[in-house]
Amino acid sequence: MSPLRWVFLGLAIWGAVQPMMYLGPWIATNGFDLQALMALWKANEAVTGLYWDLVIAAITLNLWILVEVWVRRNWISLLAIPATWMIGVSCGLPLYLFLRAKPVK
Repeated sequence: MSPLRWVFLGLAIWGAVQPMMYLGPWIATNGFDLQALMALWKANEAVTGLYWDLVIAAITLNLWILVEVWVRRNWISLLAIPATWMIGVSCGLPLYLFLRAKPVK
């Protein structure tokens, strides 16, 4: 495996772990209350701006993944879509790059 693929894999793991270090304790305290979480995402203009920035980035990444999978037939890359929406762009993007950087046969 190339050094760049190791970097992408490391970033995907970091992108999964770091956000959960903040989200996990919140869920432990508040339960999995999606309405309360969404209310916090819109608590003020700064947080709302970050929320929309990540939503737009996630949609763009998903579109890119779907188009590339259609062309390259690299079906395993579709795993980055649920990773993006269930964990975040910080995990989905490097995971996709890791899966995409696999040597072509």
